[in-house]
Amino acid sequence: MERVSLDDVDSRMGPATGRRLLSGALGAENLALNHYELEPGETFGFGYHRHERQEEVFYVQSGTATFETEDGEVTVGPGEAVRFAPGEWQLGRNDGDERVVALAIGAPADMGETEMLRSCPDCGGRTENRVEMTDDRDALVTVCEDCGAETGRFT
Repeated sequence: MERVSLDDVDSRMGPATGRRLLSGALGAENLALNHYELEPGETFGFGYHRHERQEEVFYVQSGTATFETEDGEVTVGPGEAVRFAPGEWQLGRNDGDERVVALAIGAPADMGETEMLRSCPDCGGRTENRVEMTDDRDALVTVCEDCGAETGRFT
C-alpha cells in the first residue's frame, strides 16, 4: 500500500493552476492519476486532443467542467464523471466563475501517441501542435507543426 497527501506533491507547469501527478507519487504503474484545480478560463489539456491507447475518466469534485467533444459540448458537475475512449477527441475547460477540482484517471498509463490541435493565428485555423520546454525552462509552449508559430505559453 502507498499513501500520499496532495500537499506533498508539487504542482506541474501547464494550462491549469494545479496539476499534481499522483500516480508517480503513489508508485502506480498501470494507470495515470492526476489531481487538477482549474481557475475560470483554464483547461485540463494543452489543446483539443486524443490519446492513441489510453481511456480517460474525469471525476469532478467541485465546480462544473465543460468538455469539447466530437459530438458537441458536455458539462460535468460535482459528483459526476465522464469517460473518453482511446482515440476520442476531447478538451475539458472551466467556463464557470468557480474553481473546478477534478481527478483524471487514465489507463493504461502508457497512452501511446497523443494528437493535439490548437488554433494557430499564423495558419488561420486549428493545426497539429506539440509541447516544448523553453530554453530557460521557465515555461512550456505549444508550437504549430505546420509553421512553427508559438500558439500558447504555460507557466
